[in-house]
Amino acid sequence: MNCEQCPRKCKIDRERKKGYCGEKNTLKIANFSLHQWEEPCISYKKGSGAIFFSGCSLKCVYCQNYEISSLDIGQEISVEQLAEIFKKLDKTADNINLVNPTHFSSLIIEALKIYKPKAPIVYNTHGYELENEIVKLSNYVDIFLTDLKYFNSEISLKYSKVENYFDIAKVAINKMIELKPNIFKNGKLLQGVIIRHLVLPSLVEDSKKILNFLANHHKNAIISIMAQYTPLGNAKNYPEINRTLYEEEYNEIIDYAINLGLDGYMQELSSANDCFIPKFSNKVI
Repeated sequence: MNCEQCPRKCKIDRERKKGYCGEKNTLKIANFSLHQWEEPCISYKKGSGAIFFSGCSLKCVYCQNYEISSLDIGQEISVEQLAEIFKKLDKTADNINLVNPTHFSSLIIEALKIYKPKAPIVYNTHGYELENEIVKLSNYVDIFLTDLKYFNSEISLKYSKVENYFDIAKVAINKMIELKPNIFKNGKLLQGVIIRHLVLPSLVEDSKKILNFLANHHKNAIISIMAQYTPLGNAKNYPEINRTLYEEEYNEIIDYAINLGLDGYMQELSSANDCFIPKFSNKVI
């Protein structure tokens, strides 16, 4: 297949060689387990059944999961094996959390056709998604847990090698919100959209532009403003982001969001610790 599953549309035949994402058209995962560190309405009581997919179509230089996004750690599995993992997690988890699934979306849909969990399906994405893929996925996915990383195109080009990140992500998020209105039960999110924004060191002004956009267009959306940035991957090559957040940077963004009337989640600065990152492996089954 000449791949066009993400906005890069690399058109590489992933049956024969790896696409921009670093993967062929064979599922690869590096961990599946109960995850307790998502937003409270996602982790809820039993935990989120997270499945971490190898490869990535974005390639952020600071990726906290760089071992799987860039170093290609993980085990190849079949569609049928993924369906069995769904079945296993469905017995214990509050939801099934597909982490970084974009480049495997078609294969994930095949697995969901084999076994559709009773628990909600969470599509945990970097936000760089095609609108038509979101429409297709909405028949199988209950919750979109999406990043909105950057406003400025020069910043997105520098740190994620993509100039049109915001223009693409805002269209995808508009569609997610249109298709999946929020439904809660006893504090647990059964259907809906959470928009995450990871505050980056030295980039407070770009974060403010993201929050202005959300206040103007999605005032009632659930926003998660994250402080967990940890300088991993190749962050050491970018001095301005080769550190964790200063307390005053994060507090400035939280105050700004409150003044805009936005509502949602915030984090403790202590979340910036690699102890919260799962252990990844080439043998997970």
